Amino acid sequence: MAVQKVFPDAKVTIGPWIERGFYYDFDMQPLADKDLKKIKKEMDRIIRRNLPLIREEVSREEAEQRIRAINEPYKLEILDSIKSEPITIYHIGDEWWDLCAGPHVESTGQLNKKAIELESVAGAYWRGDEKRQMLQRIYGTAWENEEQLKTYQFLKEEAKRRDHRRLGQELDLFSIQDEAGGGLVFWHPKGAIVRQNIEDFWKRTHIQHGYDLLYTPHVAKADLWKISGHLEFYKENMFNQMDVEDELYQLRPMNCPYHILVYKHSLRSYRDLPFKVAELGTVYRYEMSGSLHGLFRVRGFTQDDAHIFCLPSQIKEEIRSVLDLTEAILSQFDFKNYEINLSTKPEKAVGSDVIWEKATCALKDALEDKGWNYSVDEGGGAFYGPKIDLKIEDALGRKWQCSTVQVDFNLPQRFDLFYIDSNSEKKRPIMIHRAILGSLERFFGILIEHYAGDFPFWLSPVQARILPVTDTQVPYCRKVVAKMKEKNIRAELSFGERLSKLIRNSETQKIPLMAVVGPKEVESETLTVRTRHGGELGTMTINEVIEKIQNAAANRSFL
Repeated sequence: MAVQKVFPDAKVTIGPWIERGFYYDFDMQPLADKDLKKIKKEMDRIIRRNLPLIREEVSREEAEQRIRAINEPYKLEILDSIKSEPITIYHIGDEWWDLCAGPHVESTGQLNKKAIELESVAGAYWRGDEKRQMLQRIYGTAWENEEQLKTYQFLKEEAKRRDHRRLGQELDLFSIQDEAGGGLVFWHPKGAIVRQNIEDFWKRTHIQHGYDLLYTPHVAKADLWKISGHLEFYKENMFNQMDVEDELYQLRPMNCPYHILVYKHSLRSYRDLPFKVAELGTVYRYEMSGSLHGLFRVRGFTQDDAHIFCLPSQIKEEIRSVLDLTEAILSQFDFKNYEINLSTKPEKAVGSDVIWEKATCALKDALEDKGWNYSVDEGGGAFYGPKIDLKIEDALGRKWQCSTVQVDFNLPQRFDLFYIDSNSEKKRPIMIHRAILGSLERFFGILIEHYAGDFPFWLSPVQARILPVTDTQVPYCRKVVAKMKEKNIRAELSFGERLSKLIRNSETQKIPLMAVVGPKEVESETLTVRTRHGGELGTMTINEVIEKIQNAAANRSFL
């Protein structure tokens, strides 16, 4: 209403609520920040007038007639998408109305104008279709009171401070180069060290839990993706095929078919199951340039993919094992609060009702055995099997979808997988897809924001920085760095500036341990140690410092 009061030619489209507020799309002239201030002033006037909000039910024909009368073409399209009747309309006084299911407050005066903020404006295509009209999207947020708004604003500013794109540049962790193309991540040395530590931990943990590790190709014949169904159901997310000696090849969008081929490579007995394979497999997916977003939405990324081929009787045990492994891995990154959803059989599905029921019960039983609360999304499963989705909660209370466990009845059938049972007969195995971190790129972005770039000691790209008071101490400092590196400590030397600046730079770059070296330290072969989280630790021998660092790394604790 306020927008059309200020800009009478604006056409309204749709305005849903989102996680932390709302947006509304308008077909109108481009907006600037000063325009948002005008709109907010008009909103405040409407609130002060305390206009009643009145619900009205009308027939579809009546709604269409009214929409045509006020010349709102987008509302006609929205009306067509509404399948239920009667059509509900909400009036603000007798001055403005909109299609809406409601409910709403009784009057505008019940809104607290000091708890509402218009945040930003962006462009958005109608219905998300780039071939259709570009609209002006106004984002806003609304709360019960001013204190809630201030809390939200603080968290929003904190999120900006933690933005992985900014910190990625400041800490020299990664980049996305225009010369190479959008959505393609370059891991810089420091970021690569963090990734290596994550990968090493991931691999060790999976081997301990009975998985075999795989490395598979990044491309395959296009026929493989026909068998898997990806070319039929997922083609819009795949890059174009390439011609190799008159055969079509395809960059892989997923790892599943490769793991299936490994399973098929040998004859499997029921005694061989479960067969569990895991891979940090890089995949490539076509994303529109407008949807790319730092590490969160890219075109090439590495999934922590695993697949379990098992007997129907093993589903529950394997799902429970996956949940245990998920908890073991995520807890090492200080993620302990989860939101969990179980999605069940949709209307269109492959597989018998019996196997769906067995798989769904196995997922429920595994969750209940863990003592985890979960919500059920009835009919929300994929056509090929039920699934569990797990969201982690970061330091700001934001939820991130990372882990998923998916039972699949479809691909074993498409690829004609079988095992030999105890009666020497061929039987179809159950396939379980499973990811814990999701993708390394996205998970790294989440970690950067979760820790605000201040990684725990075991992940920190540089664990110790040696700082000489003057260049005279540099030779001794080099020996200290070399000794630390011999003990697999990530240490480096920094000199050439005043000591105060060296310390300030180290703090800015979030180095967990700094060791200052002056003439006394050289003479006594010691280090004066200072840590980001523990402050001044005093003067220590080199071996004492090394032992302290090794203990912190082994215990995955802060110094």
